[in-house]
Amino acid sequence: MRTADVLESYLAALTTGDLELIAKSFAYNATWTLHGTLPISGTKVGRDAIMEFLVGGAELDRTGSQRLIFGQRTIQGNRAVLEWQVRGVAEATGLDYHNNYCGVFVVEGSEIVEVREYLDTQHAAETLF
Repeated sequence: MRTADVLESYLAALTTGDLELIAKSFAYNATWTLHGTLPISGTKVGRDAIMEFLVGGAELDRTGSQRLIFGQRTIQGNRAVLEWQVRGVAEATGLDYHNNYCGVFVVEGSEIVEVREYLDTQHAAETLF
């Protein structure tokens, strides 16, 4: 399966909230690294840990306000770089959240095996926690 197809399938699942398809997008031993010093920063190892991070750590989802806006994609071989925005209202603080993200996705076969995520962690810390 092409890297672009794997990424597009994952993004479609995120958009519709299809948790089963989101989970199946990742290899069992996949890793997701969020850089920085946020309480949710670090490397999540394995599909279950990634799903806990994506679903359990969503400080905006519980308010029902989260919006994802996907931007540019650059794909070469089994690597994809994706830019996106997240908007919403933080549950803990009630503050508006608007952050720009960049992620490097590594795909093997039909699964994502690695994600390295970058964002404005200062804004996230001041707004979400």
